[in-house]
Amino acid sequence: MGIFYPKPLSYQEWQFGTIFFATATVPKPEMMTMFRTLPCLFFVLLLMTDALVLNAQDWPRFRGPSGNGVADQADAIPSEWSPNANLAWKSELPGPGASSPIIVDGKALVTCYSGYGLTQEDPGEIENLVRHLVCVDMETGKKLWQADVPVELPEDPYSGIGVTAHGYASHTPVSDGENVYVFFGKAGVFAFDMEGKQLWHKDVGKESDPARWGSSSSPVLFEDTVIVTASAESQSIVGLDRKTGEEVWRQEAKGLDGMWGTPAIVPVDGERADLVMCVAKELWGLDPATGKLRWFADATGSQQAYSSIVVDGNRVFAFTGRGGGSIALNAGGEGDISETNTVWTGSDNASYSSPVRHNSKLYVVNRGIVTAVDAETGKRLQRLRLSGAAQTGGRFGSLDYPSPVVVGDNLYCLNGSGQMFVFDLTGDEMELVSVNRVTPDKEIFWGSPAISDNRMVLRSQKHLYCVTDKGEKVDADDNLAADIEATEASDETPSSGRGGGGGGGRRFDPMSMFKQMDQNSDGQLTEDEYTTGRMARMADRMKTLDKDGDEAISKDEFQSGISGLFTMGGGGSRGGRGGGRGGRGGRGGAERPDRPQRPESAGK
Repeated sequence: MGIFYPKPLSYQEWQFGTIFFATATVPKPEMMTMFRTLPCLFFVLLLMTDALVLNAQDWPRFRGPSGNGVADQADAIPSEWSPNANLAWKSELPGPGASSPIIVDGKALVTCYSGYGLTQEDPGEIENLVRHLVCVDMETGKKLWQADVPVELPEDPYSGIGVTAHGYASHTPVSDGENVYVFFGKAGVFAFDMEGKQLWHKDVGKESDPARWGSSSSPVLFEDTVIVTASAESQSIVGLDRKTGEEVWRQEAKGLDGMWGTPAIVPVDGERADLVMCVAKELWGLDPATGKLRWFADATGSQQAYSSIVVDGNRVFAFTGRGGGSIALNAGGEGDISETNTVWTGSDNASYSSPVRHNSKLYVVNRGIVTAVDAETGKRLQRLRLSGAAQTGGRFGSLDYPSPVVVGDNLYCLNGSGQMFVFDLTGDEMELVSVNRVTPDKEIFWGSPAISDNRMVLRSQKHLYCVTDKGEKVDADDNLAADIEATEASDETPSSGRGGGGGGGRRFDPMSMFKQMDQNSDGQLTEDEYTTGRMARMADRMKTLDKDGDEAISKDEFQSGISGLFTMGGGGSRGGRGGGRGGRGGRGGAERPDRPQRPESAGK
């Protein structure tokens, strides 16, 4: 074709092309600028895929190649399956985890943990905690290898309302096709080759956020740098050399305390990319080469940012919980870009799962309700309540962590109980096609699906499952979904965020909880009542509700203070003083180091 490219494409060049071609529907001015600036690059991306280490259909990071949850156009996943139909294989895992699988060169990789923290009734000894990276063959489901990482103390105990909600393996790995990079919280960052050999290890901090919720933001790659958001471990964003693990840069920011989502590399123009993340109340755009802050913008007003952003060209979409709402913003610029770059703001929320875009619409799953939003205006177009969906039965209702994915014109929404709701997106409104499951057993599904080469991989707390089209007929009785339907939801916004009510859009009712705890019905809670039952693990925090010091918690004290127990450490402005970086102190909220609210500015 007469095209010459003097060197192999970098991971970042491959990712730039993936973001643009995976998300572009109608050419935008900023996209046309990039086409004019880098014509050679995009032709090479299309014609020289054999020069890449990563395969076109790899799913090498959280939510796929672009981080947007959209599969390759060539993939085809069945719309129906069951434990007895269209299931390619089932592979046992050594323990649970909330991370998602990735797929690289015909291998599925996922993290887990064992030895401690498997049940709240008997968590065991924390010294026995071991984290694992497991590699499974995509064709057969056979385990190829397993790398084990022992605990590094101090570590957060398996108690209270924090770590118990997701465990000790919550960060999804990332791969450049040659190696795989894993973040294990206080145990640090690890690099392994594709045969399971450990290449390096780097500690990024051993502090704790005030509520001890831990972190879950997955690592991302930029050129030769592994970027890790160590929000709980050191209130830092850290860049590590992907070959050696040496620290390239570190930016500390107290505002990271309320952030659990995964950042994204957003191409701004032909010469610049921004590392963009949604944090408490703001969006940040950082220089991925230095970690310094290029721009910031008022976002949703929420004290927590659980979900990850969605990228369309240089446009960024963010949805947060607890009434924070949503925002669309064009990345780029310097300093405060709130007024100049905000496209729209909306009232629709997300709790834990991240949204996904298909054509001109965004789809958001929030506590049993699927909402379609116009990507250009932020206008709500449709809301469906998943009536009859199974719940995981957690203390705070169903923890539906998995993020939806789009394959072709189908939307796949997995809940925490392992039910996969499939919607047809070809019409003006989404229509429920089927509700599927991979096992009749009670297993918890916290990871998001991974898709490659016409196969979808799901992870539960016990197994990896692979779904593919085998041409098998599905018996509806195998899925026990006859009583599930999608009905139009009201305009009432469901409760969201940690500590909220149960799944299916139920609101958190503090007085209902109070009545259950008030065993003698005398209108107050004494220590013997809140040190037993569902709140026993929070006894120390419950005592803080007794504002008048009479050794009893009244209805007014309970109602005004209970929400605060579930949002401790949520805001970036709540960090305390004391402690130090990288494990030199910082074991609780009162000892949290006093750092800047935002990272260091990159300047003009």
